[in-house]
Amino acid sequence: MRLRPAILEDSPALAGLLAQLGYPGTESFLPGRMAQLLAHPDAWLRVAEDDEGRLLGFIGLHFVAQLALPGDFCRITYFCVGDAARGAGVGRELEAAAEAEARARGCDRIEVHCHERRADAHRFYYRQGYEESPKYLMKRL
Repeated sequence: MRLRPAILEDSPALAGLLAQLGYPGTESFLPGRMAQLLAHPDAWLRVAEDDEGRLLGFIGLHFVAQLALPGDFCRITYFCVGDAARGAGVGRELEAAAEAEARARGCDRIEVHCHERRADAHRFYYRQGYEESPKYLMKRL
C-alpha cells in the first residue's frame, strides 16, 4: 500500500467509496469538486492504493486559521476506507499522514464531525486518540 495525493482521474473510485459512506450519485459533480479542492491551498486530499493501483481509501482535510488561539486547526472533511480494506491498517496510515500534515502546518488539533450512526468509525477515532467534544450545531442553507 502507498499513499499519494489524489488526482482527478481518481474521481470514479472516490465516487464508489463515497457511495459506501452513504453518498451515492456523486459521479456527475465529483470531478469539479475535486478540481476545486485540489487547487485550494488550505485543502488536502490523499488516497491509499494497493500494489495494483486500486484505491483502498481516502482522507480529505481543511486547514483553518484561528483568531484567538496560537495554533491553527485541521478538520477532516471526508474519510473512507473501502469495505474490503477495513481492518488492514489503511485508515491508521491515512490518519497518521493527516496528523503529520496538520503538525507541519502548525495545527494544534484535528477535528472530525462523525454522525452518531457511524459507531464503527467512532471506535476507530477513539483508538487513534480522539476525544469527544460535544455540541455541534449547524444550520442548513
